[in-house]
Amino acid sequence: MILSIKHGRHRASGWANGRRNDRELFMRNGRNTTLRLKALALTTAGALAFGLPATSAFAETAPLDTQSAAPTANALERLPSFADLVEKVSPAVVSIRVDEEVSAENSNMPDLPFPPGSPFEKFFRDLQPQGPDGQRRPRHATALGSGFLISADGYIVTNNHVVGDGKDITVIRDDGTEMSAKLIGKDPKTDLSLVKVESKKPLPYVVFGDSGNVRVGDWVLAVGNPFGLGGTVTTGIVSARGREIGAGPYDDFIQIDASINKGNSGGPTFDVHGNVVGVNTAIFSPTGGSVGIGFAIPSSIAKNVIAQLKKDGKVTRGWLGVTIQQVDDDMAASLSLDKARGALVAQVGGESPAEAAGIKTGDVILNVNGQKMEDVRAVSRTVADLQPDTDAEIIVWRDGREKTIDVEIGVFPENPQMAAAAETGGEAETATTEALGLALAESPDGVVVKSVNPDSDAAEKGVRPGDVIVKVSGRDVKKSADVVSGVEEANKAGKSSVLLLLRSQDQQRFVAVALEKS
Repeated sequence: MILSIKHGRHRASGWANGRRNDRELFMRNGRNTTLRLKALALTTAGALAFGLPATSAFAETAPLDTQSAAPTANALERLPSFADLVEKVSPAVVSIRVDEEVSAENSNMPDLPFPPGSPFEKFFRDLQPQGPDGQRRPRHATALGSGFLISADGYIVTNNHVVGDGKDITVIRDDGTEMSAKLIGKDPKTDLSLVKVESKKPLPYVVFGDSGNVRVGDWVLAVGNPFGLGGTVTTGIVSARGREIGAGPYDDFIQIDASINKGNSGGPTFDVHGNVVGVNTAIFSPTGGSVGIGFAIPSSIAKNVIAQLKKDGKVTRGWLGVTIQQVDDDMAASLSLDKARGALVAQVGGESPAEAAGIKTGDVILNVNGQKMEDVRAVSRTVADLQPDTDAEIIVWRDGREKTIDVEIGVFPENPQMAAAAETGGEAETATTEALGLALAESPDGVVVKSVNPDSDAAEKGVRPGDVIVKVSGRDVKKSADVVSGVEEANKAGKSSVLLLLRSQDQQRFVAVALEKS
């Protein structure tokens, strides 16, 4: 299975549809029909030979009564027709052509149906034009995508990956008119982009609806430019909401089964009222074509991003300055939390808003400005939507109870850096804790995991030699004895697991390791 996210735009290339199954099905049906006709002929011949009436035999070949099978007027009224809606919104949907120059180093020849490094891939790559020095020259590529007008003065929404790094952007309207467009701004984190065309006359446009009101099972329409075919309409229903597909830190996609193919990227998903409730962005497919699993950015996200791009040409996000991870059942039990919820703070960045406010490693963020935080995604999206230089009230779980902390939200930096871990020095005293299946070694940097029992829960949870144990059950670890005592206290308290804070390179993470009973 392939998740096509960053190549949803279509480049000029052939498209091979699998026809073999269709042909085989047709042939099988043909053989069955032939056999049926032969049997009918024998039945008829037998009837004539014995002087029997042949009407029963020929009844099977009588023409079908298609008039009685035709739908009634009432039935037609009940069938959905989107013709009026399509006629209304289509003028605002455009095709986008982007001409770009792909450097030899960055050219991955995405349209070749060969795996990277294969002889065929190398053969076709060698065909790329070369300069006098024998080096491959940059090649020109044309990408096709979709977009839609959101204002009469020519602002157009599309995907960031449609625009890419292209310098020459052309918009083609549904009547074939071509217009040159300029890039206003783009946001790679949500894969959204805003371009603009100039027109002497007001242009038709559509408006964003409220994706929060969209329900699973609702009808939706997708309009776009699949495979460069121009205005194409498909319809389906909302299959799911809140999908996370690994596209970025703010994943919150609407899944639809309206056909989405290469070239549909950047096009709108409409509700039955003609409002844009999503921006088509990705498909999940084993072939590169639609299999009924498409993903659209909700309008609730797109509206805010596009408004900032229109105003500033970029997106400014709120920043807390923490590394967070999901709370699982074992972690919740170790923290005496009623259930797995919120986001566990694995690391606090130096000189960050979180550090200044007193948020600590091991805190679980449960609530931000009155909104319950069920998971990591909720925290990431909520904090990102906060205005920098404003105060936020954050409720965390610490030491078995809730604590309220006021934080002044910062501006998300271009390249956020968490505090780097110091290099691990030479090893000193060694200790073993059988309850965790770990052999430990002391070093100038702290207590290091020397080896891991491969049959232990620690190994299954991803604890590896070289990991530094920073905390055990919320207590700082300075020496191996701190780990041993922490495990003993967890055993005495009747806990089934112990929560370890591990550091690997410059990243920290929590792991709840089950205690082995002796």
